[in-house]
Amino acid sequence: MTDQNNETVDLKALETRVDELISTVGKLTSENTALRSQQNNLVTERAVLIEKTELARTRIESMISRLRSMETRP
Repeated sequence: MTDQNNETVDLKALETRVDELISTVGKLTSENTALRSQQNNLVTERAVLIEKTELARTRIESMISRLRSMETRP
């Protein structure tokens, strides 16, 4: 009888641990999905900022060029 009780206790402990692991996997899957979404948003935002920076650089270089040409005029 004691062996049967021990087996029952062991099975219940195992069942509890499996349930905890299933719950943890669910939480990690959800967190992973959220992090991937956040990463995609940040990559998109970065691309937009790089594009804006390049546009600003081009405009500034153009202004500098125009100022230099104004300096050299008599």
